[in-house]
Amino acid sequence: MKRMKPMDNRSRPRSYLSPSMLYLSTSAIQTLADTILFTVMTVYFIQRVGLNPLQLVLVGTVLEGTVLLFEVPTGVIADTFSRRFSITLGMFIVGCSFLLYGFIPTFWAVMVGQVIWGIGYTFTSGATQAWLADEIGAENVGNIFIKSGQVNRLVGLIATAISVIIASLSLHLPLLVGGGLYLFISLVMLLWMPETQFKPQALEPTLSGHLHGLAATFQTGLQIIRSSPVLLTLAIVEIFRGAASEGYDRLADAHLLQNFTFPTLGNFQPVVWFGVIHIFGGIGSFIVTAFLRPRLEQLTASVQRSARALMILHGASITLVIGFAASGNFYLAALCMLLRGILEGLIGPLFDTWLVNNIESRVRATVISMVGQANAFGQIAGGPGVGAIGKAFSLRSAILATSLLSAPVLYLYRRFSRQAPEPHLLKSGVVSLDEHRA
Repeated sequence: MKRMKPMDNRSRPRSYLSPSMLYLSTSAIQTLADTILFTVMTVYFIQRVGLNPLQLVLVGTVLEGTVLLFEVPTGVIADTFSRRFSITLGMFIVGCSFLLYGFIPTFWAVMVGQVIWGIGYTFTSGATQAWLADEIGAENVGNIFIKSGQVNRLVGLIATAISVIIASLSLHLPLLVGGGLYLFISLVMLLWMPETQFKPQALEPTLSGHLHGLAATFQTGLQIIRSSPVLLTLAIVEIFRGAASEGYDRLADAHLLQNFTFPTLGNFQPVVWFGVIHIFGGIGSFIVTAFLRPRLEQLTASVQRSARALMILHGASITLVIGFAASGNFYLAALCMLLRGILEGLIGPLFDTWLVNNIESRVRATVISMVGQANAFGQIAGGPGVGAIGKAFSLRSAILATSLLSAPVLYLYRRFSRQAPEPHLLKSGVVSLDEHRA
């Protein structure tokens, strides 16, 4: 009997996951990590590290300052060289940041960790959406974003329970587990992430050639934003959203901890109540998203309807923030927090789809990064002021101030919902990369 010649492993084709499957699975693992981390992170900062309201906001300001500095350069790198490389590296760096201040519970370790986190985040921001849009087509990303949101709601429920259980053992354990999961994501992407549709720019194999390519990509992205009313509006919206979200995200848990007496829940610590709020919020988000999914998919096809829906959702979110700050009842405040979280879960997919559909492939990561940079600028501009209000007056006053910072968003969405849709600039040939290389 003739023996078969063993197959040469070097000739074996590389096996990758499908883009949709990889995005859904890694997004679910990232949600698992984020929920385990963020369910207790503020409690960890307050009770273990000992941060005051101003320090809580300053920690966030350092993060956003890092994002502001690195968002566009890393987006340009993703558009010029490789989105797969950018995303994989970013996940690894983010994981290292959480491990750092999970192991070292000091203010300065947290500050350094925020810088590392910010750098890692910018490698993934924009590049992830751009990679997915290239691999499956921009017209299909809305459905995947919404489906991912539904899956992530269920994952979030499981992750919340895990977070509460391990935090009851020690408050630093969720940070270590979350950081480890980010490292696992980077390994999965390194081994199984495809990149078949992206074409790196043809650059001279010299330092000056690479720098010229980076500059051309940046200039094109900037010109696209300036030339597009849709993208310019979204960038301005992100400035106000960033200014408002920084204060709320950093101080909401502190407001509950310091201004309310938590109802007795057996012998458990207050961290369990945060877990309960997250669990009910996750259930509510899943039900609402499943019920509204067909409607959301229709909305993403129209600029005007998307703007109108975002205006209504943001208006309701602002109302809930005011109710959260003004309430003197724990259950009412917790309900406002829970409902606001559900609304933010609807806003995210709508906003991301609207953004992706208005950007040409070759500079998609760069432009998304520029819009993200606007959000970071808003957080830097608004966050410290809100933190100072919280320290000088009260946390209630600080959270009320965040609702005022959100108000201009409603006007911008209302104005845009009445405008005629603009043609896609790049598809009509108004802007091209070749103009900047000439």
